[in-house]
Amino acid sequence: MNKKLSHIDENNQPTMVDVSAKDTTLRQAEAACWVKLPPEVKAVLNCGEIQSKKGPVIQTAIIAGVMAAKKTHELIPFCHPIALESCKVHIKPDKENNLEVRCICRLHAKTGVEMEALTGASVAALTVYDMCKALSHDIEISTIRLVKKSGGKSDITPKENT
Repeated sequence: MNKKLSHIDENNQPTMVDVSAKDTTLRQAEAACWVKLPPEVKAVLNCGEIQSKKGPVIQTAIIAGVMAAKKTHELIPFCHPIALESCKVHIKPDKENNLEVRCICRLHAKTGVEMEALTGASVAALTVYDMCKALSHDIEISTIRLVKKSGGKSDITPKENT
């Protein structure tokens, strides 16, 4: 296998990938992460929502995740600016009242949306942290990962997700 970094040019300089010759296809990516809540935060989780002095935590985190996904190109230097056609963030408690955060992005384009999905999930999780840190700083964000992507040259479901 002859893989190489895509953001390094023939002169070993950083570069944006040239997607001008690629076909426009339907592209989708899903990313996920976990927010492990300490007992003092779990104690205020009610019907899948946490009410804080700053407002509803889960609803605010969903909005923040979508906003972040739309601005990924402003945060990650070589991401192409793309017009997302769909971005959905889902946050749900598991049986232990920790939170699973998922972000699914979709569009018709010449480039993928993995970074947008990863950014959306990450910022949603960070928003939960920000809004709950008054209760505890022992909140943990972990396992930020690509769940799957489709469209373009290849469809990918990373091995650890199968």
